[in-house]
Amino acid sequence: MVEIKGVYKGDLLCEVVHGPSGVMLQTDAPVDNNGKGRSFSPTDLLATALGTCMLTVMGIVAQRNHIDLAGTKLVVRKEMTSQPVRRVGTLEVDILVPTNLSDEDRRRLENAADVCPVKRSLHPDVNIRVCFQWGKQV
Repeated sequence: MVEIKGVYKGDLLCEVVHGPSGVMLQTDAPVDNNGKGRSFSPTDLLATALGTCMLTVMGIVAQRNHIDLAGTKLVVRKEMTSQPVRRVGTLEVDILVPTNLSDEDRRRLENAADVCPVKRSLHPDVNIRVCFQWGKQV
């Protein structure tokens, strides 16, 4: 079990500390929801969690199969919706792998990304689009 402790600092800022590491981060409400956008919003962290979880699980599979994923990049775009209630509506994830890999390694890594725990934890109403770009230098 991991414990994360937090405190509301006022002015829509929250500060949280990751128990095992002691790393601290702040969140702010987004500009379109009464905040000042001074940091990640809670839903930005959700989007970040999805992308980094996908890369992490891919990394685990890559290590196991001696595949070099160094330099792999990630772009996550989050779109909110207000219907039927305010929530994350769409998450678009682009994963840009600088190395050309065999079809088998690509399939292996794409499957790894698909089973990441964050993706599996999101409600099915969240539209998740994932695009892999292989052999892309950016």
